[in-house]
Amino acid sequence: MRRLIPIAAALAVLAFLVWAFMPRSVEVELGEVALRPLEVAVEEEGEAKIREVFTVSATITGKLQRIGLHAGDEVTEGQPVASIGPAAPVLLDSRARAVAEATAAAARAATELARAQLAQAEATRDFMAGEASRAVALFQKGAMSQRAYDIAVREQKTAEAAVSSAVANLAVREKELESALAVLSLDGAGSGASCCVEILAPVSGKVLRVLTESEQVVQTGTPILELGDPGNLEIVVDLLSRDAVRVTEGAVAMVSGWGGAPTAAKVERIEPAAVTRVSALGIEEQRVTVILRLTGARSDWQGLGHGFRVIARIALWREEEVLTIPVGALFRDGPDWATYAEADGRAVLRRITLGERNEDFAQVLEGLQPGDRVILHPSDQVADGVGIVALEPS
Repeated sequence: MRRLIPIAAALAVLAFLVWAFMPRSVEVELGEVALRPLEVAVEEEGEAKIREVFTVSATITGKLQRIGLHAGDEVTEGQPVASIGPAAPVLLDSRARAVAEATAAAARAATELARAQLAQAEATRDFMAGEASRAVALFQKGAMSQRAYDIAVREQKTAEAAVSSAVANLAVREKELESALAVLSLDGAGSGASCCVEILAPVSGKVLRVLTESEQVVQTGTPILELGDPGNLEIVVDLLSRDAVRVTEGAVAMVSGWGGAPTAAKVERIEPAAVTRVSALGIEEQRVTVILRLTGARSDWQGLGHGFRVIARIALWREEEVLTIPVGALFRDGPDWATYAEADGRAVLRRITLGERNEDFAQVLEGLQPGDRVILHPSDQVADGVGIVALEPS
């Protein structure tokens, strides 16, 4: 008996070692290879924009009256949205005032000189008119030669022309005096209610932004406010050039992430040129602008406004019956894609050929059949030929 005890202990230790090192089945989660609809799409941030934004600008230089409109107010085409009147005269410094006063004094003196010249011309005209009358009487009696008569008539006409010239000169000098006095005058010119030029709304819509609200002097072309029709929205998305080449006009899209319900859209236009943009990580990227047209009901995106951030998902490829495998079952085996399939309770390594794929499923071209079950997210304990047991769904 004493000899049997050590033998029994040795056998027990040996049995324990065999049991400890015996391969055990690995618990795994299984997925199914099946025919499913598969869609490949690209998702990117975009911006909602009104197609045609009109910037109302000042048409003349002058004093802009305070704008009574605010962002969100509705306007109709032809409605006055702003008015501009003449600006107040510029204040003169001491030197400019002295020059203006001297100019006014000179204009006043020139006016007095013109009046004196007019009086002299009128006196000469009256004298020549009398001389001409006497010359006519003498000529009719034959007491004056033809030449003397013609000279008298000419002198009368010359005197009348001199009066006309003096009158015109006086008018010029008076206007020059008015101009010089206007420089010195600071009375509020153009303060009347009927003096202003009204600026009309070019379209019906809503006020998007008031760029210049307070009363101030503006130059020609100064932006005053922006108008647009909120019902005429488009979605602008900048895609990476490698994704944009797969997008086609008319492709189905979905707009979401703006705070409301997702709404349908379609690709309307793809711009032919790319631009360089720097990402948040400082990487230069080539981006292509893609324009989407909203096709959902207006009530679905009524709250969407100009400049709102959205998430646009654009379909690149879709088929209804595609042999697919869950992406979580895939891994790289050298240059090939591979997966572990379940066969008779064991893991079997399968090299496969893939086609299109999205974030959930991939298209299987070769290597698997419908109904095959594959291991999802295989751990390092899974290998070719290892026994496996499927986890029960919780």
